[in-house]
Amino acid sequence: MRLTNLLRTTVSAAVVGACAFGLAGVASAQDAPQDAPQTIDDIIVTAQKREQNLQDVPIVVTSLSQEVLQDAGVRDIKDLQILTPGMTVTSTSSEASTTARIRGVGTVGDNPGLESSVGVVIDGVYRSRNSVGFGDLGELARIEVLKGPQGTLFGKNTSAGVINIITEAPSFTPGFNAELTAGNYGQMGASGSVTGPISDTLAFRLYAGRRVRDGFMNIDTGDGPRAETTDGNQDFGTVRGQLLWLPNDDVSIRMIADYSSRDEFCCIGTQIRTGPTYPFVDGLSNGTGQRPPAAGFGVLPFSRTGFANRADGQEVEDKGISIEANIDMPTFLGGATLTSVTSARRWTSSLGQDIDYTGADLLYRVQDGDYGYEVDNLTQEFRLAGSNDRLDWLVGLFATKEDIGRTDSYYFGADYTPYLSFILSAGINRANPAIPVSPNDIGCFTRAAQTAPGLGGCLVSGGAALGGGIGFVVGQGVEDKYDQQSESIALFTNNSWHVTDAFDITLGLRYTLDDKSLVAQQRNINGNGNTCNAALANAGAIGAVLGASAPTILGTICLPWANSAFTNRNISESFDDGELSGTVKASYRLNPSILAYVSYARGYKSFGYNLDRVQSGITPTASLLFPSEVVDSYEAGVKMTLLSRTLLLNATYFDQTFEDFQLNTFLGTAFVVESIPELTSRGVDADMVWFTPIEGLSFQGGVTWTDANYGNFTAADLTTPGNFPQLSLLPGARASFAPEWSATGSVNFERNMGNGLRAGFSLAAKYMGDYNTGSDLLPYKLQEAFTTVNGRIMVGTEDERWTAEFWVQNLTDEEYIQVAYNAPLQGSAFQTTVQPNGTYYNPALDTQTYDAFLGQPRTYGATLRFKY
Repeated sequence: MRLTNLLRTTVSAAVVGACAFGLAGVASAQDAPQDAPQTIDDIIVTAQKREQNLQDVPIVVTSLSQEVLQDAGVRDIKDLQILTPGMTVTSTSSEASTTARIRGVGTVGDNPGLESSVGVVIDGVYRSRNSVGFGDLGELARIEVLKGPQGTLFGKNTSAGVINIITEAPSFTPGFNAELTAGNYGQMGASGSVTGPISDTLAFRLYAGRRVRDGFMNIDTGDGPRAETTDGNQDFGTVRGQLLWLPNDDVSIRMIADYSSRDEFCCIGTQIRTGPTYPFVDGLSNGTGQRPPAAGFGVLPFSRTGFANRADGQEVEDKGISIEANIDMPTFLGGATLTSVTSARRWTSSLGQDIDYTGADLLYRVQDGDYGYEVDNLTQEFRLAGSNDRLDWLVGLFATKEDIGRTDSYYFGADYTPYLSFILSAGINRANPAIPVSPNDIGCFTRAAQTAPGLGGCLVSGGAALGGGIGFVVGQGVEDKYDQQSESIALFTNNSWHVTDAFDITLGLRYTLDDKSLVAQQRNINGNGNTCNAALANAGAIGAVLGASAPTILGTICLPWANSAFTNRNISESFDDGELSGTVKASYRLNPSILAYVSYARGYKSFGYNLDRVQSGITPTASLLFPSEVVDSYEAGVKMTLLSRTLLLNATYFDQTFEDFQLNTFLGTAFVVESIPELTSRGVDADMVWFTPIEGLSFQGGVTWTDANYGNFTAADLTTPGNFPQLSLLPGARASFAPEWSATGSVNFERNMGNGLRAGFSLAAKYMGDYNTGSDLLPYKLQEAFTTVNGRIMVGTEDERWTAEFWVQNLTDEEYIQVAYNAPLQGSAFQTTVQPNGTYYNPALDTQTYDAFLGQPRTYGATLRFKY
């Protein structure tokens, strides 16, 4: 029987093809002799939901094979960026806040209300947030990075690109793999997989892994009670089980169930510039409380010492199940293939945080379930695809139901009231030296029935003579809950018409209908808000004594986490919207070695809700809705396959214009989503792969030149004009995380050495030009150009029964930051009036302390692999 013979001889790679595209073409995957020299024709991608050679696909795709990924030490999407020019991946206050950007475009991951600009798809299942890819991805078959809008075919619309991850499928050939790793920082890891047949029609694969590592950051715990003196440790595990059922020649069904968890302490930022608030932190802390300022409050040298008196534990779980079925239709129905992909997933996080990242006991969140978020997601996709001599066609339907729950909690430390008194009295002292800087002034502003003479006398006495007002509650003061529900359904089609043997036209269309609703409860508890109320009741006296400074005083006392206006505030909003997107491509093969193409694509990223406390002045923002983001993208490229099809040279010019770009920015007190009217990203992507005539030696690399800039806009162009001062550096400026130049390069060499042994080495490097890491573009957040290098040396048997690897990541121990941000309550960067340069920023008046989340240092170790 043909099916039985096929199953007995199928290798893993062929099964991947069978699972993704039905059984057609499986035999051809085995026709080539195993010792044949590798050519560009061996690079197969699924960027258009069908199996194609990379050089026949008229879009920019960086395809990374299992071998290249393993040689570069790629285990998650953050590792992936060393192989992908024009791509950055960063994380901030926890690994639950991970963001991927392509061509300078991405969405900051700290706000779960925003969908990702760069989509992550794992084994055909769309993942709605980048953070799900920041874990052990297990056994990888390949990863494809698709640049530019890809919403026609991949899950929900993705406006900047897609990371398409394909893992190893079950095999009917029995196999076993095991891996043991040890390295510096106490790194240890173990993983293994087993695969094989259960019957003639059913195969399985089971993978499990666990990895642990000590932290990179040394922590000064200040006032305590934090016990951990390091931060950034790693402790995660993954289990992934699969079944592949081939009941007959026409049907394949693949089921995947997976579970992963992280239980870690992460992530403490450290000061890269300490401002004039340092004496207040120092005075309230055991020890310095933060890094002492440099002369003239300049930039501090790189340091892996952070400050936190509170714990920042994080527990993250990701689990789900998916079923993909491929059915080859009868010939009388056109010989098409029907594909169904069904998934159910749940992602949860429970986090702790030292909000101020100092040794003083100011603000923090406890890892008790009141701070974190969860995402429940159901997806269903149907595709019907077929082809003939002149047409490759595909029609489909995609539907998803998503429920996001976010909880937020603030705790006030014992030092919060005196620290805020220091801040307020210092500001008054600068204008009137007769007012001393004191930790006792809050009571002056909150004393019941305060009078102007009483307030003046109280401030002159440093709060000692006529105080008597209340301070801030010590302990939990905020308990907010947000529930965003969304339903999305889309109809799509993608068709390639082979006009001639050399000329193709591709048309893709998608209509998406999104319906989202938000129900939220914002709660002040334990008397929180009383301090704000007491100060507001004395607004007349405060204005009489302090004049124009009164709004600043009241705004500081009534910050979002202490604002009485959020007491028992209920929110209920809903919105729905439809959008037509799609693509048109034309490609012409000049000769068997050169393909030229042009394309237009319109991408779309859905609207959403800002799941945070947002206020303008001290008034809560009426609506948390932000509009959809759309992009028009034009590309013109050439793909060349040279030197007997062993050399790939591709280059593409791109021109992308984003409207209502969803910028998530941290204003020092809250995350705010603003729709920037226009963002343009123009440039060139170039890629190279060369399988050299030297046995086992290959090169892969690329370069991206990007000119990404915001359009000119004014306060009137924003959803909330009051946000403009903090965004006033953006109009006409280069976007954050958009280096002008980025380049990657890797060399891989592996060959038989005789006596049954095999040896090799690999080097992978990435260069990033300078770029700003802050969404507000403040100059202190600039990261200078840097280069990271990963290396590996291996030796093992020819049959790969065992392989020993010695590896190093960040070989040169490059010191760089991931993201810089404004330290909460520690100075201010922007002014309240326009400055001489036409913005609200004046470097001479910048008192802000800046913190940063750092990139990883050099790590090294050894890995022993076994394969049977």
